[in-house]
Amino acid sequence: MSEKTGPKRDLYSDEIDRRAIGKVVSVAGWIEDARPLGSILFLTVRDGRGVVQAVFDKKALGEEAFEAVKSLPRQSFVIVVGEVRESRSKSLPFELRAVSYSLLSKAIHPLPLDPTGRVDAGLDTRLDNRPLDLRNPRTQAIFKLKSLFLRFAREMLEAEGFMEVHTAKIIGTATEGGAELFAFDYFGRQAYLAQSPQLYKEELTLALDKVYEVGTYFRAERMHTTRHLNEFVSLDVEAALWYRHDMMKLLEKLVAGGIGHLAEKGAAELEVLGVRPEIPVSPFPTLTYSEVIDLIAKKGVDRKFGDDLDADALKVLGAEHPGYYFVVDWPSAIKPFYIQPKPGRPELSESFDLMCGPLELASGGERVADGKLLLSRLLEKGLKPEQFRDHLRAYDWGMPPHSGWGFGVERFVAQLTKRSNIREAVLYPRDSFRITP
Repeated sequence: MSEKTGPKRDLYSDEIDRRAIGKVVSVAGWIEDARPLGSILFLTVRDGRGVVQAVFDKKALGEEAFEAVKSLPRQSFVIVVGEVRESRSKSLPFELRAVSYSLLSKAIHPLPLDPTGRVDAGLDTRLDNRPLDLRNPRTQAIFKLKSLFLRFAREMLEAEGFMEVHTAKIIGTATEGGAELFAFDYFGRQAYLAQSPQLYKEELTLALDKVYEVGTYFRAERMHTTRHLNEFVSLDVEAALWYRHDMMKLLEKLVAGGIGHLAEKGAAELEVLGVRPEIPVSPFPTLTYSEVIDLIAKKGVDRKFGDDLDADALKVLGAEHPGYYFVVDWPSAIKPFYIQPKPGRPELSESFDLMCGPLELASGGERVADGKLLLSRLLEKGLKPEQFRDHLRAYDWGMPPHSGWGFGVERFVAQLTKRSNIREAVLYPRDSFRITP
């Protein structure tokens, strides 16, 4: 039986180099520009890795074929076959002397946005037409950097002995309590979309010791801000016999190492975005929650001990500390039930938040490892222990002391790339207004 075949590319744009000179190859992509100069036509074709210039000669191609190429709508998908030669262009050192082409998909005009980015489009228009928006090198650069960072994170955590896991996203119990849950009918029973992998990853330390997960989670909050979403990607870790300071050091390694990795491997993408991130130096500065309350009070923001930090407080805090830093020793009353109270100071907790300016990037700390204490913490929070029956059983099976954190991947990428709205770092963002495309 013969297999069906079709047009194929030989090389991507970034694979065309001096070794290819003199070879006849095929490239595929979308027509970005067409510049006729008499009997010569310069066609710029963009693929997922960059651009290549194809030069069409009327004499070599024939007048009919030449005119047909000239009339092709921009953003149509084509395959061009040609001989690789050196170019006189400063930005494109090599070009194709075209010998033939194939039109595989014709673009309809007018397009809903200009994917070259020369004509600005609003964020809603870009999100409504995301695949087309991704042909813009600036948009594409954000997601290439995001991919590079996650690859670095996985390799770093694997080297530290962590094992990647995937926990359930359909759950029967609220992880942290509260009303920030999407509830739905699950074959006649109440179920929820997971807001974090917290309880699962704690249980996994019973056998797997050190685990991490890159997963999608959901929060049913009607927050119309530039930093909140209803669906988001979180990088979570949990480890047995690790304590608060161990986890803080791991976060420093992730952030500083990740930025260094992107500065090296993602230099081209950072240049496209006009971003030159500074690699933070470890250890990061550390403030206690009490010091933060005193600091913002001196700046005219009245907050008392036990208050969470709202937008006004974070704005003041970020102005004083624009880089990366930790806030530790949060009140137990405003942290989840599974966070360990400080020995001798139970009103405080063994917790930390990683901040960058006014933005919270990660939250973590030591977890309660004693079943009786966990039960009392549930009752303090007004939660029903019977709803956590399965989780509480794990504390009778030799639960080790353990710690962990959850890291907001998209917040980090948006902050690093100087995007003013987290939605720019999400392919298809979901908020209380947006559920399509």
